Amino acid sequence: MTQVVEKTKKKDEEVKVKNEVLLEESDLDKSPDVQYEHYVLETKRVTKVTKGAKRFRFSAMVVMGNKNGMVGIGKGVGMEPKLAIEKAIRKAKESMVKINITENTITHEINQDFKAAKLILKPAVVGTGIIAGKSIKPILELAGIKDILSKRLGSSNKKSNIYCCILALKNLKPR
Repeated sequence: MTQVVEKTKKKDEEVKVKNEVLLEESDLDKSPDVQYEHYVLETKRVTKVTKGAKRFRFSAMVVMGNKNGMVGIGKGVGMEPKLAIEKAIRKAKESMVKINITENTITHEINQDFKAAKLILKPAVVGTGIIAGKSIKPILELAGIKDILSKRLGSSNKKSNIYCCILALKNLKPR
């Protein structure tokens, strides 16, 4: 009985040590005081029709940021909406991007294309606020941008516009 307890204690200690090592290696967990917020952009039910029946799953798209120049986006699919959102949050943490922000706005104007979506982002003066569409505004808010002008051209596809916005923010150059 004591040997079994000792073995389980050793296994628990090994698991704790492995978890600590994983936490140390992760860039996001190096600064524990940083808080990331997330916003669910989209949840929907998707169906796969097979020979026997229809399989229902849920898809979720989440944006995550710290309102200080870091933002990421993730998409997850699961049997329940909660599972899909959790997977999307994990993927958003993995895809975090550092953005160049000066004085609560972006450094320069940028025109970005992604598939059929086109997006124009322009820096704005202090007090303008975020002037953006429904799918782009949460990304800019969670990135920490407070003053910006944007215009969506081309496709009205939500996912294409979201990826176009992330790509535009990635391509910003520092001053």
